Amino acid sequence: MPRAVRSLAATGIAGIVLAGSAVAPAAATPQPPPYDRTSAAEARRVDRVPTPRLDWYACYDYAQCTSVRLPLDYDHPKGATTEVALLRVRARDQQHRIGSLFVNPGGPGVSGTDFALAAPYYLGDDLLDRFDVVGVDPRGAAASENIRCFRSVKDQTRAYAGLNVPFPWTKAEEKAYVAASKRVGRGCSTTGRPLTGAASTAEVARDMEVLRRAVGDRKLSYLGFSYGTALGQYYANMFPDRFRTIAVDGVLDPNAWAGRGQARNQMQETRLRSADGAYRALNEILLRCSQVARSGGCALGDHPAAAFDTVAKRLRVKPLVVGSYTISYADFIGATLNALYYPYGWEDIVELTAELLAATAPGASRAAGATARRALAARAAPGYDFPYDNAQETFLTVACTDAYHPKSADAWPALAAREDQRAPYFGRAWAWTTSPCARDTWTVRDEDAWTGPFNRTTAAPLLVVGDYWDPATNYQGAVGSAALLPNSRLLSSDSWGHTAYGTSACVTSRIDAYLISGALPDEGTVCVGDTQPFADLSTAKRVYASKSELARAGLPGRGEPKRLPPVAGPRPAAGTLTVR
Repeated sequence: MPRAVRSLAATGIAGIVLAGSAVAPAAATPQPPPYDRTSAAEARRVDRVPTPRLDWYACYDYAQCTSVRLPLDYDHPKGATTEVALLRVRARDQQHRIGSLFVNPGGPGVSGTDFALAAPYYLGDDLLDRFDVVGVDPRGAAASENIRCFRSVKDQTRAYAGLNVPFPWTKAEEKAYVAASKRVGRGCSTTGRPLTGAASTAEVARDMEVLRRAVGDRKLSYLGFSYGTALGQYYANMFPDRFRTIAVDGVLDPNAWAGRGQARNQMQETRLRSADGAYRALNEILLRCSQVARSGGCALGDHPAAAFDTVAKRLRVKPLVVGSYTISYADFIGATLNALYYPYGWEDIVELTAELLAATAPGASRAAGATARRALAARAAPGYDFPYDNAQETFLTVACTDAYHPKSADAWPALAAREDQRAPYFGRAWAWTTSPCARDTWTVRDEDAWTGPFNRTTAAPLLVVGDYWDPATNYQGAVGSAALLPNSRLLSSDSWGHTAYGTSACVTSRIDAYLISGALPDEGTVCVGDTQPFADLSTAKRVYASKSELARAGLPGRGEPKRLPPVAGPRPAAGTLTVR
């Protein structure tokens, strides 16, 4: 996520209490033979690796931590290694413990250990009772051995100059952004090696398979959100007979993610259509706003869509200067996209639009309200400083090395403009996230990356969850993935924000039931989101917390309110990084 708009990430959702009783779903239909089995090549790669000994030690008050060394290249299990970090929160009912539940929050490149430590604040009580929750920092990221595409913070800062906008809008910004993208692509393809060439989704899936053995589970149980759904699907297709349950929520179609055939020359956004989902969600919010405007339920008047577009047009012509901050068109769109990640984000969108509509009007005082100032506060923050921050590089390593992208970064301005024609406002925002991935400059590849197939018949069924109003993982991604996997079940929800778990008691109870017993929801089930725009005027907000803050807060007890949803939105980073 751009630093210029990251402050809205600190005003997401908190304290949603799961309400209502779970409805017992229909039992899963076991898959009769024949089903696909792990290929001889993949079995040989992972099975030759000795089961690591996990030397757990107490950490963060209520968790256990450890790290292991795993092969850098699974074709050479006795060769170079890389360190991978794990954290687990033990099951509250050890006597009735099912096993370990591996969790991944997406990104790619976001910390799995942070996510596991926070599990008591977002997972259902039944899961916390029955599973040790295990988070793994993907190779290259967070507490694992780090990818570093530059030798120093100084070199990194100079290379990233030009990526200090949410996305480029002016010709000058586009020129600077393309130049910086080339520098980053070259740095990660040279200095970043060998780890940038050995951290694809397939390598993380192989790590997870080895670690499944290490925690003592006969088969894997997994819950993945956002990009973590790609990891879940990669694992399911690489090891179709080695998992017990895999639930994926906020789903990326793996074929669209990776690019196949002629689609290899397309932008990744052209395939994924994240911007389409964001535009659809914004339009629905503005439509509902118009329906309640006359009763005073929305501050944008009778024509909210026109009001939003007016602000966008004014900022395209002339950014708004507010004290030491400059609010550009890209800032406005970036802040709007960020707000769409949250069930209550519509409140921020309406408030921000109303404030900027007044502040940019002819003859206005050019002052902005609290929401606008909050959205742009990060403008004052430096792009990079000590210590070395590799968040952008871990994201790009997976996005660029996993997938195919257009040949030259010089093509991005025209291609991104075309995305904006299809999905106004957000096409550019999503398209520019992968500009360093151009094949001419991002030349490092992983020879052992998985390129498919993604339609294996698995021994156990998968649960695929899609959210109608998701601004990052288009609902059609869930539809496409469920259609690809013969032994899967699609669960849909009209939830708001990014991913559906925790935003709908219906979704949460069905995911929990599946992970515990393997029971799938009835075919065709559509859940209702607990929070709907203009129907719930709660001002509750999610509060971000570090590992240390969570440890100080202590382990919440059974039945205490959750801080939901688990996937909160774009993490702070420079440039166009937007978490999926």
